[in-house]
Amino acid sequence: MAEAAWSTDTGEAVYRSRDPVRNLRLRVHLQRITSSNYLHYQPAAQPGKDLIDLATFRPHPTASGHRPDEDEEEEAVIGWQEKLFSQFEVDLYQNEAACQSPLDHQYRQEILKLEDSDGRKNRRIFTYTDSDRFTNLEEHCQKMTTAASEMPSFLVERMANVRRRRQDRRGMEGGILKSRIVTWEPSEEFVRNNHVINTPLQTMYIMADLGPYGKLGYKKYEHVLCTLKVDSNGVIAVKPDFTGLKGPYRIETEGEKPELWKYTIDNVSSLAQPEEEEREQRLFKDLYGRHKEYLSSLVGTDFETTVPGALRLFVNGEVVSAQGYEYDNLYVHFFVELPTTNWSSPVFQQLSGITQTCATKSLGMDKVAYFSYPFTFEASFLHEDESAGALPEWPVLYCEVRSLDFWQRYRVEGYGAVVLPATPGAHTLRVSTWRPLELGTVAELRRFFIGGSLELEDLSYVRIPGTFKGERLSRFGLRTETTGIVTFRLHCLQQSRAFMESSSLRKRMRSVLDRLEGFSQQSSIHNVLEAFRRARRRMQEARESLPQDLVSPSGAMVR
Repeated sequence: MAEAAWSTDTGEAVYRSRDPVRNLRLRVHLQRITSSNYLHYQPAAQPGKDLIDLATFRPHPTASGHRPDEDEEEEAVIGWQEKLFSQFEVDLYQNEAACQSPLDHQYRQEILKLEDSDGRKNRRIFTYTDSDRFTNLEEHCQKMTTAASEMPSFLVERMANVRRRRQDRRGMEGGILKSRIVTWEPSEEFVRNNHVINTPLQTMYIMADLGPYGKLGYKKYEHVLCTLKVDSNGVIAVKPDFTGLKGPYRIETEGEKPELWKYTIDNVSSLAQPEEEEREQRLFKDLYGRHKEYLSSLVGTDFETTVPGALRLFVNGEVVSAQGYEYDNLYVHFFVELPTTNWSSPVFQQLSGITQTCATKSLGMDKVAYFSYPFTFEASFLHEDESAGALPEWPVLYCEVRSLDFWQRYRVEGYGAVVLPATPGAHTLRVSTWRPLELGTVAELRRFFIGGSLELEDLSYVRIPGTFKGERLSRFGLRTETTGIVTFRLHCLQQSRAFMESSSLRKRMRSVLDRLEGFSQQSSIHNVLEAFRRARRRMQEARESLPQDLVSPSGAMVR
């Protein structure tokens, strides 16, 4: 079977595990590919053979009887934070004078026990745990870029001095803070000293001593095979990644006699037993059950429902913008009018609001004021009349746009109204507005210099007022001028028992909604017809104002 290709992806891989990290087991296999003996040994070719047999490259025993191929290949299974001593550490800690810290004395005792027994089983593969001195130095010497002439910044140096380890110290409950939580005017030195993270993290290095024969235990021959980092959330970072189906990694040593090594890293953590998995599932089930009960206690068990035959309407709206108006510094006064029959709202509910004053900005040819003013309201509809001729009305949203200048002079910029959508969901409404117009130069001068203009006493007069009981509403003599557009964004929600009860009640509510939709269509058709009537009335007024010699006998205007 052919050897797999080299794996050149030595980047970091991140895993997440719910199991304790102490169950992690890695198998590291290290093998020498080329040796200085192979590079300098030239076997003689046998007669009659053009090719050299690979068996002739077998290394010869040394004078002491030790075969070099014993160091050609090594395999070790390593657990999390398992300490495997290198030849350098064995030589160092055998000297009691070199032991300075309690950890050094502990390592000395362990090495002496190994010497008294069968000795250490590893020769080239060893580890540096989270408590070793190498971990501090390695974190301090890490580079941020791939540049050869990189100069560490102040932040890099401070981060290198921070030991990113698990914090076991906990503050006393009820303690008094000795420092301010918020520093309103931080100095430059304060910012530099506090711009450092302190992430709880544990690190482990799997190393290899790739020195030549008889020269094990030198620092210059140490190479990092794998770096493991685990935090308190169960996130495991492995660099490089597990070999798996990929090819082995390679290491080329430098010096007078360069050598090539290959190694693999495999996850050989033992699988959990069925009994352990079942016990773990029970624990998680119990934990999730208690968490669900806790969330239910926060929400409550009483869910407010509507009465039979009622429809509840929730509207979360936003006054988005207003554009196309004459003056700057606009604000919008809006309110919702509920039909007098079958509609109601809670006592605490506010059905009106006023936005903040907003300056306009140029957008193309128009000036736009962006309010982004949120509002919400709730209303209920109780359908009592099931006769076919009963068409329920829907709430109407009225708006009034005003402007306010530096001298606290305000002017009416426009009135508008729109029927709220009868279907739930997100809707964007653009309401066209108009304002009463007073003819004459004096009125315009008064509006410009001292503010004020014609106003409607009743804003519902923009449409048909709810208090109007007649058959025809006359607006004869009212002169208006089209102004700008107000944009609303509405999110409508509807709640009713008919959505989840029997099919008969569901069909009943569906008929109600169909009628409401038909009402909205009738309203739109009414608006179109009303526009035609206004245009026809204006043409009639224009004909009456022209001289008689410019009007034909049929009533049409002639040129």
